[in-house]
Amino acid sequence: MFLIPLPPSRAMSASVPGPRVPASEQLPPRPRPRPPLRIGNASGFYGDRFDALREMLTGGPLDVVTGDYLAELTMLILGRDRAKDPSGGWARTFLAQLEEGLGLAVDRGVRIVANAGGLNPAGLAERIERLADRLGVPVRVAHVTGDDLLADGPQAAAQLLGERAEGVLTANAYLGGAGIAACLRAGADVVVTGRVTDAALVTGPAAAHFGWEPGDLDALAGAVVAGHVLECGAQATGGNYAFFGELDARRPGFPLAEIHADGSAVITKHPGTGGAVTVSTVTAQLLYETAGARYPGPDVTARLDTVRLRPDGPDRVRICGVRGEPPPATLKAGLTRVGGLRHEVVFVLTGLDIEAKAALVRAQLDSVLAGRHPAEVSWTLARTDRADAETEEEASALLRLVVRDRDPGTGRAVGAACVELALASYPGFHLTAPPGKGTPYGVFEAVYVDADAVRHVAVLPDGTRVPVLPSPVRTRGGQGGAAADDGPRVLLPDPLPPGPTRRVPLGLVAGARSGDKGGTANVGVWVRSETAWRWLAHELTVERFRALLPETARFPVERHVLPNLRALNFVVHGLLGEGVASHARFDPQAKAVGEWLRARHVNVPEVLLP
Repeated sequence: MFLIPLPPSRAMSASVPGPRVPASEQLPPRPRPRPPLRIGNASGFYGDRFDALREMLTGGPLDVVTGDYLAELTMLILGRDRAKDPSGGWARTFLAQLEEGLGLAVDRGVRIVANAGGLNPAGLAERIERLADRLGVPVRVAHVTGDDLLADGPQAAAQLLGERAEGVLTANAYLGGAGIAACLRAGADVVVTGRVTDAALVTGPAAAHFGWEPGDLDALAGAVVAGHVLECGAQATGGNYAFFGELDARRPGFPLAEIHADGSAVITKHPGTGGAVTVSTVTAQLLYETAGARYPGPDVTARLDTVRLRPDGPDRVRICGVRGEPPPATLKAGLTRVGGLRHEVVFVLTGLDIEAKAALVRAQLDSVLAGRHPAEVSWTLARTDRADAETEEEASALLRLVVRDRDPGTGRAVGAACVELALASYPGFHLTAPPGKGTPYGVFEAVYVDADAVRHVAVLPDGTRVPVLPSPVRTRGGQGGAAADDGPRVLLPDPLPPGPTRRVPLGLVAGARSGDKGGTANVGVWVRSETAWRWLAHELTVERFRALLPETARFPVERHVLPNLRALNFVVHGLLGEGVASHARFDPQAKAVGEWLRARHVNVPEVLLP
């Protein structure tokens, strides 16, 4: 019989010492694994809930709190601020939030990482140091710079951007999290950046905490996915959620992620805050403003088709299985320009003959528009009227005229012509408001620049400037090339067998969330059961999508399949014109396109209906 000797007790060890091992031959102690890093979000955009920073700092334990203040439209706004005052160009509300939040963060040992620096991170860092001195709060402030492609003057910008540099108001590359990580490793309590990717606010702290290197692609990809879930704040906890009636959506809390050394994460929120964290709320945010299976960024290319979501208890969802690939050799850069002036006039049409009244107004203004030749003219008729309505408002429709042109005189002339119709047009003529002076609109353009040509710099708390080199692990192609091949062919599930159907809104069985990336809109659609997925994957083709949303019919539409999420993602190129700042359509950021899709009627198998 083979016996395995038991280890001696402490008493036995004391009385019978074993052989001594020389110190030079002893193995070094095994390093303890780093504990999970708790990263919370306190802002999803410039203008988000003001008290969220205090709420996150006081609501439960955190290691890092982040704030995302930048969007395509925000860069244009900050660009106009900087043009008026060169010391500006940063998110002013962030500094106001720090009036009470900075001391709380230092007392609780929570580090703050935010992209509120906008176009002037150095200026914001200086203001924070002044604030800390006034408050008597000991704080080490660092910042990240190098994203501003105009910083070295017009000649340098032209070398990077070519002809696209002409007339540009802002030009900023999307940096990764390596600069943030360098600042945190140097002991910074607060790190402010300019334009970084939204996920960099999470990959930077996670890389600093766990000691990740550029080759730790899977871990970095997991942090990117967690960062994408956190970046829009309450959208991950029930805000803007398709099935909002299933939870307390009055004041959803802000999300946080418990990130582990392997890059896996648990999405949750502080106890007692509103909303909910479920597989469905996290799925909705994962689909927001994405495209295909590959999600390229400067730190890593995350494979969204590998993401797996699992319930992990009340208000807890685990993200695991995320695979990473090398980042592209280029960085995305966003360019903004002032496009001109936008003039809008809204006619109110009441009662009978709505279509004929609209036709009369258009005919009366045809000669004026033809004489002025505006750069763009748009007419839309919103049939908000009802037959036999009990109130005048419910009996009325809205005819909207939008004129855009660089010449302010064009809009003024059209507005004056509209007013002149007051006693000479359709019965019941009136406007929602007198024509105004016009509002400036902007144009957004995405370009790609060589990552080696961008000077990414971490400015440490002691003022030392540390160059941050691009990831040495990169693909040869640019971001466009990386996204073109979505990897192995996706196998669709078996379709449902034929059976009775009912014509009902798609939203009875499917959720959706939509958003914008420049002039492109995305519409993510998901279902919550495998049976529903077997139907949706075959029912909602590109052709069906275009038929349900006729406004998309003239644009290129891509469909991407994400089976692990039971989701389809539709990308509509050109739907938003030249970006949100150009106000090219009624819903310029495509925020409600998903809800429009859910409201369309389709034949749904009865087995899926309650």
